[in-house]
Amino acid sequence: MRTLARRAAVPFAALALLVGLTSPTSAYADTPPVDEVSSDNVELVANVPKPEAVSNTNSDLAFTGDYAIGGNYDGFVIYDISEPEDPRIVSEVVCPGGQGDVSVSGDLLYFAVDYPRAGEDCGAPAVPTTDPNGFEGVRIFDISDKSAPEYVSAVATDCGSHTLTLVPGDDEREYVYVSSYSPSASFPNCQPPHDKISIIEVPLEDPASAEVVDAPVLFPDGGHRTTTGCHDITVYPAKDLAAGACMGDGILMDISDPAAPVVTEVVQDTNFAFWHSATFTNDASTVIFTDELGGGGAPTCTEEIGPERGANAIYKLERDGSLTFQSYFKIDRHQGDQVCVAHNGSLIPVPGQNFFVQSWYQGGVSVIDFNDPTNPREIGYFDADSRVDGEVQDNDTWSAYYYNGHVYSSDIDRGLDVLKLTEPRLRPAERVTYDEFNPQTQPVYRPGR
Repeated sequence: MRTLARRAAVPFAALALLVGLTSPTSAYADTPPVDEVSSDNVELVANVPKPEAVSNTNSDLAFTGDYAIGGNYDGFVIYDISEPEDPRIVSEVVCPGGQGDVSVSGDLLYFAVDYPRAGEDCGAPAVPTTDPNGFEGVRIFDISDKSAPEYVSAVATDCGSHTLTLVPGDDEREYVYVSSYSPSASFPNCQPPHDKISIIEVPLEDPASAEVVDAPVLFPDGGHRTTTGCHDITVYPAKDLAAGACMGDGILMDISDPAAPVVTEVVQDTNFAFWHSATFTNDASTVIFTDELGGGGAPTCTEEIGPERGANAIYKLERDGSLTFQSYFKIDRHQGDQVCVAHNGSLIPVPGQNFFVQSWYQGGVSVIDFNDPTNPREIGYFDADSRVDGEVQDNDTWSAYYYNGHVYSSDIDRGLDVLKLTEPRLRPAERVTYDEFNPQTQPVYRPGR
């Protein structure tokens, strides 16, 4: 998320239904030096600037095999990362709709649309948020040919799709949990109270027939504070668990039946302004929730705001299913008037240990040791910074995720940054490999996987 309020849709020029473009060269064969305020155990090894066709705000990332897929408010970009120090753009898909949250499953890509369009397809122009017929929801693409993705279909959801989470099903179907929220009664397609999620069922043999099969209300009693929807949900299928960051609440859910999640625990925190995202530890003994104070548009990493707001909150998951607060973590590198607040990250898969890499917008990328959940601490960071050299383009990183030996940062303005972690304690993570990685669909990891 970039702002707490849903911004009015931005008009776009006329677009083809689908544009698949290939790039014959990498952005930087030899990455130029970047002035940075960074630790000596985090190294920038590559940067790919945003392409002209998909040049709006970069958002989230998903990974499959040797490819990273970067969401953007204009569509998405597929990168070949088979050589992480020389990533190359494979294709650019122009399909605006705002947010651009992405998840990948085999040959399918799910794409979040959160600004209303005149129709479902990629060429549909923007319409005012007051238009009751505007389309918002999830678009589905076939990416079996990475150089030429194909639009398959779209599913409209109440309040659109601010974020989405892939949930495995069985051999015949999978699910997508759609999180969204209602900022006010002025949105005709998104009326409060919006205290539910949408569940899309996708038949794997016929993804074009995907449809909403339920929209369960997660807060039937209203909760202790007004909650107008969930911002993001992370599922841990191996444990039948999900953690939701739901505006004014952090929640746990039992997803043993993925088509019918059940809320089992709700927590509030007076220091949290906007519950934004969540991550389990590999053993599911601990959950990190993040607070996006200021909606991603305010400088909150300051001495005045302090260490307990705009931070992570770490909770212990007790045997009885309750959550017990352990501590806060916030970077202590004060950022002045730069936009900085806790944002998207993932575990660094060191077996038996708990490390986390995370974006902080203009605060950069942080590496966190939370093996002691009562005393988390930063052990590395990357922060390209104009305060060192006025000619440097500041980082403004939306997501930072560890995937198969490197950290990939989706920078709102800079494009895709690739980082190498040289901290010795993190080296075992290099032996953990994934065939596919959606950060909001947590895999179990073990050495050599």
